[in-house]
Amino acid sequence: MRKLLVLVAAGATLGALAIPALAATKSVKVGDDYFVRSGGVPTVTVNRNDTVRWRFQGDSAHNVVVRSGPVKFRSPTKSSGSYSKRVTRSGLYRIICEIHGADDQSMRLRVR
Repeated sequence: MRKLLVLVAAGATLGALAIPALAATKSVKVGDDYFVRSGGVPTVTVNRNDTVRWRFQGDSAHNVVVRSGPVKFRSPTKSSGSYSKRVTRSGLYRIICEIHGADDQSMRLRVR
């Protein structure tokens, strides 16, 4: 019986460690006055525990700010490079660039 309990505990531990290995990284392009693509408010869908990486390019500086959602976060202001966030809470996040405002630069992040 004791050996069985040890095996069950070991299996549960290995299973828990494997979950982060299944997580993915989703890349979101941040250009001059848009997220993902120009035109419209895009929705990017990822799974819980995935990492979202915003890649900054273009001439203007931008940031990533959660206006509403299960968890608030914000990136530094950048004109190049990237900002990554592992999302662990499911829900819908409304994200904007504070510099350009929601009318010019916003997106939705859906975490399942």
